[in-house]
Amino acid sequence: MVAVAPKPEVAVVSPFLDKRHGTERRVVEWISRLADSFEIHLYSQRVEDVDLSTVTWHRIPKLPGPHLLNFLWWFAANHVWRFWDRRVRGHRHALVFTPGTNCLDADVVSVHIVFAEFYRRVRPQLDLAHNPVRFWPRLIHRRLYYRLIVFLEGRIYTGQRPALVYVSRRTAESVARFYGKRSDCHILYAGIDQDLFNPARRAAMREEARKSVGLDDHKFAVLLIGNDWHNKGIRVLMGALALLPDLPIHLLVAGSDNPDPFRAMALEKEVGARVHFLPHRPDVLFYYAAADAYAGPSFEDAFAMPPAEAMACGLPVIVSSANGTSEIITDGVDGLILGDPSDSRSLAAMIRRLFEDAEFRGSLSTRAAETASHFTWERNGRELTAIFEEILRRKASLPAQRMVREP
Repeated sequence: MVAVAPKPEVAVVSPFLDKRHGTERRVVEWISRLADSFEIHLYSQRVEDVDLSTVTWHRIPKLPGPHLLNFLWWFAANHVWRFWDRRVRGHRHALVFTPGTNCLDADVVSVHIVFAEFYRRVRPQLDLAHNPVRFWPRLIHRRLYYRLIVFLEGRIYTGQRPALVYVSRRTAESVARFYGKRSDCHILYAGIDQDLFNPARRAAMREEARKSVGLDDHKFAVLLIGNDWHNKGIRVLMGALALLPDLPIHLLVAGSDNPDPFRAMALEKEVGARVHFLPHRPDVLFYYAAADAYAGPSFEDAFAMPPAEAMACGLPVIVSSANGTSEIITDGVDGLILGDPSDSRSLAAMIRRLFEDAEFRGSLSTRAAETASHFTWERNGRELTAIFEEILRRKASLPAQRMVREP
C-alpha cells in the first residue's frame, strides 16, 4: 500500500475574511481553491463565506475599542497563537501567507493597496487645521494608523524573504517606487465569477432593473459602483455629463458614500435631474443589468473589480489609466482607457461615441466579455498554487545549500 504524503500546511493570516470586502473576498476565493493541494489554517478574528469543513480556523479574539488598538493586539496575537501551535500543538506551517502587513514572518504577501501611496494622497484631508475640532479624534486615529501601516510596509516589503503577489502592475510599481522591491514579485489579476457575471444573466435581469431605477427605454445609463466617490472620479463624470446636454445620458452611482455632498455637486453642474444615487446592494449584477455602459475614471485604483465584472457582463467599459483594471484592456478593442483621469472633455467624447455608434458599442461589449472570460478564480487558484509550490521547493533546497557551503 502506497503511503499518501501529507499536504503542506499553509497558515493564512488575515484579521477577517468575507466576500463583502475586496481584499478579503480575493483571499476567500483563493484559499477555497488551495484546499486540494494544501492544508489551510486560518488565523483570523472573524471568518465568513468560507467552507470551514475544508480549512481549520484558529480564532483570535477581537479587542474592543478603537481600530488601532485592536490592530496592535491582532498583530502581536497572531504571532503568539502561531508560535503556540508550533511549539505545543505540533503544527508545522510550511508556508505563511497574508494579505498586507499582518505579520513579520510571512513567506508570501499579497499586496492589494500600498498605504504609502494612499497616505500621500489622503494626507491633506487629514490636516487638523482644515477640519472642525469635533473631527480631530477620528483624524488623529487615522493618521496614527496609516503611519503604523506605512512603517510596517517599510519593514516587510524591503526584506528578501516575502514573495510579493500584486493585483496589478501599478501596485508593483508603487512598491518599487516607495520601497525598492523589484525581485520575487508576481502579478495575479483578480478572478471574476463567470457563473454570476455574464451577458445572458445581465440580459435576463435588464427589464426589471431598468424599471426599478426609473429608466425609460430611450435613456442611456452610465454606471459607477464603489466607495470613495471622489477618488472614483465622480466629479469628472458629472463634468462629462454637463458637456452632453443634448443627449439623454443619465449617471447611476451606487455605493455606501453619503450622497448629499454629491447631490449638491450635481446641482452646481446643472445635471441634478440626470444623476441617480443608488444604495449598495449585494447583488450588483442588478445595476450592471440596468446600465448601458460602465465608467470608472479613478484617480488611483489598484484593480477595481466593478469594471472587470461589467466587462464580464458584456458592458462597454471606460476606465482611467490610473486604474489597474486598464491593464487587462486593449484601448478601443475591448474597452476605452481615459489617459487623464481629470479630463472631462475626453470622457464626454468617449460617452458620446458609445451612445451614437451602436456598432462600435456592440463590438466593445462582445470583446469585453471575451477578455473577461479569461480571468477566473480557478485560474487564480492554479497560479497561486504554482507560486506556493515554487517557494516550498526553494525553502526545501536551503538546507542542502547550507551543507554544501559548510567546510
